[in-house]
Amino acid sequence: MDILVLPCDGIGPEIVASSMKVLQAANERFDLNLHFDFEEAGIVSLEKYGTTLRDEVFEKAGNCDGIILGTISHADYPAPEKGGINISARFRVGLDLYANVRPARTRPFLPSNMREGKTMDLVIMREATEGFYSDRNMSCGWGEVMPSPDMALSTRKITRHCSERIARRAFELAMKRRKKVTAIHKVNCFHMTDGLFLECVNSVAREFPEVHLDDLLVDAATAHLVRSPERFDVLVATNFYGDILSDLASELSGSLGLAGSIMAGDTQCCAQAQHGSAPDIADQDRANPVSMILSIAMMLQWLGEHHSKHSLTEAGNNINIAVDKVLQDPGKRTLDLGGSLGCKDFGDAVTGVMRTIS
Repeated sequence: MDILVLPCDGIGPEIVASSMKVLQAANERFDLNLHFDFEEAGIVSLEKYGTTLRDEVFEKAGNCDGIILGTISHADYPAPEKGGINISARFRVGLDLYANVRPARTRPFLPSNMREGKTMDLVIMREATEGFYSDRNMSCGWGEVMPSPDMALSTRKITRHCSERIARRAFELAMKRRKKVTAIHKVNCFHMTDGLFLECVNSVAREFPEVHLDDLLVDAATAHLVRSPERFDVLVATNFYGDILSDLASELSGSLGLAGSIMAGDTQCCAQAQHGSAPDIADQDRANPVSMILSIAMMLQWLGEHHSKHSLTEAGNNINIAVDKVLQDPGKRTLDLGGSLGCKDFGDAVTGVMRTIS
């Protein structure tokens, strides 16, 4: 299988390098036959080629089985017409990576930001190709306009096709977990758009009679994440709601740095850490690579399931176990978690532990 690796911006090159040690070791141990192709993207590409994402790199991404995408400093990019292409959005829309899968769970051996006695183990299934995101909801141009200097308008797009397929992925995942789906919406305000989304979720639910479905207003969902997170299993949401709720859930469970994430379509999967590029600590060996490592583990599990290759699934599972084993030792955590290890040494520690797991 061919994997395209794009380190990108900020701490991206560091966490990708650390994670690649783990992946290379898994590749050898489990005989995965993965082949890696490294390319430049992001600010380094902008400086060299005048664009953050060259056409040939995007074409190469479309021909790969998997993509490893480092962190992106999108806020620092120029306008798209000046070469500042949002790489994540380009992949999500252009490669139809419509399912942004974001788990969040507490670990008994790590402090969390939850109320005392509360635990969390949930997955947010976020639709990633439409919604209130102006850079990806029109076939030509952006979904935002300024009719006058004092007026700005944004267009939201919700379609039956995208709503049904993200709902189906959510129910399929719930069947492997605790068989519960919560649909997130604001239908009391967005009668047509969230109304269509809810209609689609309810329609798909009839295909999964074993799964319990409920729904919550997005503002109520934020309160329940804090007050009663144990009520959630799989949450399905449109783009904007899913983006916000996933950051909240991950931070409550301990840290954004502990949360993996994939962008998946029907034939491809992209691993991307859930957090930002943190340019203030770039090139200082202070970054926490856990999110990137776990994202790669999720990618391996996805590839294993979709290609019926047990070795890929086993490798992903072992990486998850190795990360938790390392995190259980307070002395082997990164600085942000109260430990003393740098990004490089943490990757080495996970690699070493993974090789010992039977």
